[in-house]
Amino acid sequence: MSHLSQEERDKLPDSAFGLPEKRAYPIDTRARASNAKARATQEYERGLLTAEERDRIDKAADRRLAQND
Repeated sequence: MSHLSQEERDKLPDSAFGLPEKRAYPIDTRARASNAKARATQEYERGLLTAEERDRIDKAADRRLAQND
């Protein structure tokens, strides 16, 4: 997975994030979607995300992973 520079991140639409209101957990590629799911689980287990936030990230990432591209 390639590094996402701040400039590249700033250019992404809100819809490219698992938590668009925070512009957190980018899911613009399949690799980043998989990573977002893993990181969300870790953050949830550490108490830094709610179950609802983790589930929202998982659902958004799953939609991205289901795309055929």
